[in-house]
Amino acid sequence: MNRRNLLRLAATGAALGAVTAREQQARAQVARATRGTPSPKIKDVSVIATAPAGLRLTVVKITTDQDGLYGYGCGTFTQRADLVNAAVERYLKPFLIGKPTDRIDDIWQACYNSSYWRNGPVLNNGISGVDQALWDIKGRQAGMPVYQLVGGKCREAADCYSHAAGADIPQCLDSARKLMAQGFRNIRVQVGAPGMASYGAGRADTKVKALHSGPVYEPAVQFRYSLKLLEEARKQLGEEVELLHDMHERFTPNQAVQFAKAVEPLRLFFLEDPLSPEDIAYFRQIRQQCATPTAMGELFNSPHEWTPLITERLIDYIRIHVTQAGGFTPCRKIAAMGEIFGVKTAWHGPGDVSPVGHMANATLDVVCYNFGIQEYSPFNDRVQEVFHGCPVLKDGYVYPSDSPGWGIEVDEKAAAKFPYGSGGGFGERNNLNGGWGEVRRRDGTIIKQ
Repeated sequence: MNRRNLLRLAATGAALGAVTAREQQARAQVARATRGTPSPKIKDVSVIATAPAGLRLTVVKITTDQDGLYGYGCGTFTQRADLVNAAVERYLKPFLIGKPTDRIDDIWQACYNSSYWRNGPVLNNGISGVDQALWDIKGRQAGMPVYQLVGGKCREAADCYSHAAGADIPQCLDSARKLMAQGFRNIRVQVGAPGMASYGAGRADTKVKALHSGPVYEPAVQFRYSLKLLEEARKQLGEEVELLHDMHERFTPNQAVQFAKAVEPLRLFFLEDPLSPEDIAYFRQIRQQCATPTAMGELFNSPHEWTPLITERLIDYIRIHVTQAGGFTPCRKIAAMGEIFGVKTAWHGPGDVSPVGHMANATLDVVCYNFGIQEYSPFNDRVQEVFHGCPVLKDGYVYPSDSPGWGIEVDEKAAAKFPYGSGGGFGERNNLNGGWGEVRRRDGTIIKQ
């Protein structure tokens, strides 16, 4: 081989060596980019227990080993708040310390199975606090709101309904008109039965005669007043407003079927919780006999409850309390199941959900194609003093935050100003540590509530 060919070969080899070096450098850069910073580890799990609106809220805070990186999640079970807090601090915390925060589904499954006995409100709410806090951390790491992490929006905001109530029909309809003036297109209407402890409505001073001294409720009486309310609401409020009504599981199964049939001509948006979880087989009778849309699920914490209703298309809206089901992670899966079977979402959104939980609701609302409607409860000044960045309501629509994670910061000093039992106005519930008391029929029989 002559000298010219040797030089050409040497140059080619050098070029190949340079390409190989560049390739190695590029591969190293890709590996670093893919690997990113080390996965954060859980350093601490704590509970922020506060009641700025009187209801006992549980917020779980997870702190990582990376400076300034933490997240918040809602685990509110206001009727048994102290038990959830203990479950988080005494059982989940030692189980979680040192685990990587980026394995959210894996951690959910581990927590869910670690107690062996599962599908209960205490454990599920505790897991929800952890789960939502991990999603918050993930969003803060990425510099994105949670809705961007799960595929982005399907809609700009979530259409909401709010609550109109009154001790009598005129009071309730006045309340509904005020909400319509605020921009709500969907109104849940509730009315009291004279002298009785009706759900979600005022009560007249006169008490009905009974064989006991406690609150009285008679389903047949409420049946008549609620039906009359809905008839008047449709007549007086017009055809454009969407009407909803909550039966709150207080009727007998047969009465529930009758009521769903009776309101069919009034074209409700939906009839909420017509049956208790123990009686869900009766949804087959409702479906067979009328076309009234039904919504169910705020007490559900087990797949054995929601799976048959969704897969048999026995309900129109699944309205699970997200923390009760275990958090954001399982509720995305429930929504996906509902989409396949034509069941829409209507997540439970009362005052006994923290603003963090409401933000999780709003996020699910905009990322799930089969969104139906969102229950909305306003945040008073004390709540907003504790929780900075609450979901925003405009013209009857609620918007999730565009800030990283849930977009909420919790002022722990402000939270400490409102311990459990503060806020006033809850009477017996404060004496029972947030628990509900008893409601009986005239003869003394306990009713479901």
